[in-house]
Amino acid sequence: MNEQIVAQLFLWHFLKEPKSIHRCGVGIGNFVYIVDYDNIKYVVRCSEGNGVYDDTVYWLEKLSSIDIPVPKVIERGRFLQYEYIVLTYISGTDIGLVYQGLSTDEKRKIAKDVVKIQNRVAELNLGDLRADWRWDTFIKDILDRAKKRIAENGYFSIDKVEQVQSQMKVLNKYFASVKPTAYLDDISTKNLLICDGKISGIIDIDWIGIGDCLTFAALTKMALLDLGYDTDYVTFILEEMQPNKIEKIAFDFYTLMYCVDFMGERGTIFMDKTVEVNDRIVERLNQIYHTLWDDFVRDCETLD
Repeated sequence: MNEQIVAQLFLWHFLKEPKSIHRCGVGIGNFVYIVDYDNIKYVVRCSEGNGVYDDTVYWLEKLSSIDIPVPKVIERGRFLQYEYIVLTYISGTDIGLVYQGLSTDEKRKIAKDVVKIQNRVAELNLGDLRADWRWDTFIKDILDRAKKRIAENGYFSIDKVEQVQSQMKVLNKYFASVKPTAYLDDISTKNLLICDGKISGIIDIDWIGIGDCLTFAALTKMALLDLGYDTDYVTFILEEMQPNKIEKIAFDFYTLMYCVDFMGERGTIFMDKTVEVNDRIVERLNQIYHTLWDDFVRDCETLD
């Protein structure tokens, strides 16, 4: 996929070439472009798969119906060997890119608003789920994937994944109590757009999470730590969510889970991109892991 093909697509659909095309640095599962057409911007996502945007359209319509600020679908179809979807463009910047410029009050307000959004999403009717749905299946899948990638890439020790896996028993009863609740699982330092210090939109929704919304807060904390930023925003999110003692331990566990997941991604090839890895990144993630592990152990001691 390249800009020339996107230009052909828009010429075919709009009968006029776009003014400019810019490939986004995001989107490890799709080719993503911002297209400026007659001073109106669109987002086009392309993939060589079949039916890859069925869930995207479904969830965008669902979320729009409850006033979640998501893009609208303009067009979808196939062009050459690619399946594509054209979406409205929402002004704003990923929160991770503007995070250090946000004031404490802005972080607190964004946290309050994002939890309100999650609470609204939690009211969605998920319909019939598989009878064997279990929350711990999701956790096991994340950890198994991390272990496999770490073993293949060779930059980190699988001992850390196995250490996290060994602690699932601490939370077995809690995991079993988690109900299949809808939440936005991928709005950490990306996909949550900020404009003038406020939430302007949520993008890149191909699916939503079903289970424990605390994982979104844990993923956000891990993403901020990976960037070397403070985690005040997550502190404000947790203040809004008000986790109890066992939920706080679950949050610590989820953050460790995402830490080894981040380790597994380093050096992995997605589409035509390789996730950056070097000695500095390896050292940083190992240090983050040790700090998170200490937090988890300390909070577990409060259960005694």
